[in-house]
Amino acid sequence: MIGIVANWRRPPAFVLAAAFVCASQFHAGHAQAQSTSLAEKIQLCSACHGEDGNSKLEKIPSLAGQPAFFTLNQLFLMREGVRKVEAMASIVKDLKDDDLNTLSQHFEKLPAKRSDEPVDPALAKHGAEIAATRRCGSCHLPSLAGQEQMPRLARQRVDYLIATLKSYRDSPRPGADTAMSAAIAGASDADIVALAHYAASL
Repeated sequence: MIGIVANWRRPPAFVLAAAFVCASQFHAGHAQAQSTSLAEKIQLCSACHGEDGNSKLEKIPSLAGQPAFFTLNQLFLMREGVRKVEAMASIVKDLKDDDLNTLSQHFEKLPAKRSDEPVDPALAKHGAEIAATRRCGSCHLPSLAGQEQMPRLARQRVDYLIATLKSYRDSPRPGADTAMSAAIAGASDADIVALAHYAASL
């Protein structure tokens, strides 16, 4: 759904995040010093996003199986104050560039699982039709597994997807890809619910 225009361009924040990661590769000694607390950082994330990266909390996204660059980019935006998530502010403020990279790679390797939310087969079928019309697979891949800075939608929580898609439609957040707002523009609440059930069902 993000970027239905074929020749999309990466936003400046994406480029900045990439630069930070590249720079972090030169700080091996620093990374080693930070590695002792990596387990604690992962445990902190797990408290809300699930021990295996699959969220069991309402409207809290699953991180398991998310493309590493997507997670890194979001953490970077939150750390720099571009994307404001109150619950995350104290967690990300002291993360180093190596932390962003390591955490992102950690969650990418975890298998994405369906949540325990009920998925309506009829809604999922209708959602598949809407996804095809809106060309969601052109950026998120036909499987909705995501790629690069495009998030995995498949097996994401239904309630989280509904809330997030509505936010893109109604009040795009700072740092978000504006192409996503264009992609979901005009969608009804019923369409969004159907899309969420479809994505969660994959």
